[in-house]
Amino acid sequence: MNKRYKATLAALATTALISIGSGAALAQQYDIDIWFVGGDSDSYRGEAIEIAADFLQREAAVRGEDLSINVVTKSFSGWEEMKQGVTLAAEAGAAPAIVAAGHEDIAPWAQSGLIVPIEDYIDVDAWPVNDIYPNLLEIASFDGQLYGLPQDAESRPFFFWKDYMREIGYSDADIDGLPDLIQSGGYTLQDVLADAKKIQDAGLVAEGYGFYPRVSNGPDYWQFYTSFGGTIENDEGKLVFDKEAMTGFYQFFVDAVELGVTRKNHLGTPWDQWYAEVANGKAGLWHGGTWHYARYTGKEGQDDFFGNIQFSLIPAGNAGGQPNTLTHPVVYLLTQQENDDAIAIAADLVKIASEPRINALHAIKSAHLGITKAESSVDLYAGDRWAREATERLLPFATAMPNNVNFGQYWEIMFGGLEASWTGQKTVAAAIADVETELATTLGDDIVIR
Repeated sequence: MNKRYKATLAALATTALISIGSGAALAQQYDIDIWFVGGDSDSYRGEAIEIAADFLQREAAVRGEDLSINVVTKSFSGWEEMKQGVTLAAEAGAAPAIVAAGHEDIAPWAQSGLIVPIEDYIDVDAWPVNDIYPNLLEIASFDGQLYGLPQDAESRPFFFWKDYMREIGYSDADIDGLPDLIQSGGYTLQDVLADAKKIQDAGLVAEGYGFYPRVSNGPDYWQFYTSFGGTIENDEGKLVFDKEAMTGFYQFFVDAVELGVTRKNHLGTPWDQWYAEVANGKAGLWHGGTWHYARYTGKEGQDDFFGNIQFSLIPAGNAGGQPNTLTHPVVYLLTQQENDDAIAIAADLVKIASEPRINALHAIKSAHLGITKAESSVDLYAGDRWAREATERLLPFATAMPNNVNFGQYWEIMFGGLEASWTGQKTVAAAIADVETELATTLGDDIVIR
């Protein structure tokens, strides 16, 4: 058990004894702010902390203690907006107690002292933390310490519009078998381009809609680097730029544009337009996130998802690559506060919010995946076909971006090269050369170039 965690328990016990000895309950009041990104479907990122506060207050009341926790939730529409807000608030000494952020924020925020390790405040060997999937806890760690608890899990699948696959010659059995064929490497990204072209040539979708990728930068694009055998970080914790894999990744999207199955100006398409198009058969093949299911079947009105859409891992790019998917957990993080007891309360709230029945509310409402083994046994979760099938089909093959303080720079440079080659501003070779130069100049010995 962590020494600081023991000290926190001892301090709280001492406070309780003083209260009892004085003959009067010691009133404790805490204001806990939780900031997160998301709309209505992600509301449980904040509401789970409110539920946890209610439990914690009730438990205190049973012990005869007077505990009042005022949870204030604040949602943002975008990640950059929230991250900038957190940074500015921290500089002003007013950071929210809890932030639900991407796990890639852990390394820079930990190094700057903005966040504190949650393992200093809770027993990580006790339930429910000891039931969280180990790989998710690893993703929530940095420099040998557990900084937060995963708020959700997800995966990023490839999608096929079934009717169009039938029109170009696939039988129902073929379509049902696509996930296994992709998992074995028998269907690759080259087949994606070929089928996208057939779908367009058959007049089933408009030009540029055969393969319809995401419309902005995002973690998803690292999957295609992995598809061509790329490694982001080595066993020594250094970032890796694999020129051959990055070349294959860039060339795939250039080929898609040259074949006419993806538009040269596709990047920047409004997200609302993209969601409506892929959910209603305007595109043949595309990639996205497991949480998109909620949008497709909700706002976009797709009332027969499993009848119309097949999903799988991202196909391998070539024989040297691998089928894969990426998980990008949002993680509850604790910020540095003047009042250490307030941090301890925030840590308890995060721990309680991680219990299976509470987390399942978010998972099913937002079409994310569960964080604990026991969650699969919760009726709400077990009874949801999407959660069940996506968990089994995708999560065993999921990788994650590294918690590395230099990764943000690498990511920005990588996407700059992709965009330049995709839009025809540079050849793939020129884009790769420029990326190599920029990485070497920016990161030096912190990246391995091979």
